[in-house]
Amino acid sequence: MWLLDKFLTKVIKHGQLIITDHDGKEYVYGRDPGSYPAEIGGKPGPVRIRLTHPKAAHHIARYPQLGAGEAFMWEWLVVEDPHDIRDMILLVTMNAKRLGEASLKPQGPIRRTLQRTLAKLDGINLRASARKNAEHTYNLTRELYERFLDEDRQYTMAYYRDEDPSSTSLEQAQMDKKAHLAAKLHLKPGMKVLDIGCGWGGFALYLNKMYGVEVTGVALAPDQIAFCKERAEAEGVADKVHFHLMDYRDVEGEFDRISSVGLLEHVGTIHYPQFFAHTHRLLKPDGVMISHCCGRAGPPGFTDAWTRKYIFPGGYIPALSELVSESEKAGWQVMDVEAMRFHYSYTLEEWYNRTVMHREEITDMYDEQFYRMWLFYLAGAEQSFRNGTMVNWQVQYVKDRAAIPMTREYIGEESARLRAMGEVPQWRFDPELKEAAE
Repeated sequence: MWLLDKFLTKVIKHGQLIITDHDGKEYVYGRDPGSYPAEIGGKPGPVRIRLTHPKAAHHIARYPQLGAGEAFMWEWLVVEDPHDIRDMILLVTMNAKRLGEASLKPQGPIRRTLQRTLAKLDGINLRASARKNAEHTYNLTRELYERFLDEDRQYTMAYYRDEDPSSTSLEQAQMDKKAHLAAKLHLKPGMKVLDIGCGWGGFALYLNKMYGVEVTGVALAPDQIAFCKERAEAEGVADKVHFHLMDYRDVEGEFDRISSVGLLEHVGTIHYPQFFAHTHRLLKPDGVMISHCCGRAGPPGFTDAWTRKYIFPGGYIPALSELVSESEKAGWQVMDVEAMRFHYSYTLEEWYNRTVMHREEITDMYDEQFYRMWLFYLAGAEQSFRNGTMVNWQVQYVKDRAAIPMTREYIGEESARLRAMGEVPQWRFDPELKEAAE
């Protein structure tokens, strides 16, 4: 316990964390419970946790991100009511951010070097491994995703335009995200669009509905593509919106516009030259490409072991410098960059709340360990965008600077027009709908 005790004594200065070790000994960190974590939507008062296994403290201390996640999954770490794992993670990371994210990384130069090397190797996404990684992440049951995502199944950052995010539903925020992205594509009716990493088809279908464009969506998870095709058939647009189980590297043809939403995190830095070169070949001379991805508001780094092992194998969140430098080599011109701050933290908070709402159904689909893994993933990701240095990058690329208007006003104007037209769906699991039905 001494190593974990040393770490937490140094970290916890605001709020209070109380740990009861497996032998019954109690450790108190922080002098004043204060109002935290109520400040960020949690429950007030000290956060109390129990370590139920003799190896728990050492497992956490030697690599806080991986160790804490596994300890929680295995029930070596139990958060006492009325708090939960989100309260604990946000309390610790809010305090740790003054020390920098390195305090949560592997401890010791050998461990850090080893993890950095393993992360680089994990980022080699050849065709076979890319499909395997996509299936690991996105081929979970449809019923899981529909219980925590919005009604359109957008598995990327929502866009909260109001200063008070709690006043905006997830469905509204995701609709606003699609409008914001579509505006940056500067679309015209009749164009051909390629949507790389099309997910469950929501953005492709949205573009067709709003502009009458023909869209080709590609992804590597079989159930995602099957679901996309079902949606296109149900909406009567299968002749205009086509979905293919295909690696983007195998796409051929020529397109007026290319969208890539939540894809670059799965490409791997070693494959950036290939990504930018191939998309450059696919786009017409006067075309526009928009990329939306999670990003680092600092220098390049590496993906933590817990995320690589359990959630996004092969995944990496890029720094802006990596995106710009590699795209320039392929002949792209960067015309617009927007750093989306905090939006994803609010998105992840809502996903977490919806997951908790459906604990019984999710544990029936999988088991308690999977449920705890999913909670830790969502809460850990939230803290990265709330207390860490993660953002979302929206980068607009062109071959010819004349492809877009000279000033950015067109983005705001078009986004507003689309928002006025859009119909915001209601989540099928909304408690208000259930109450009305009863």
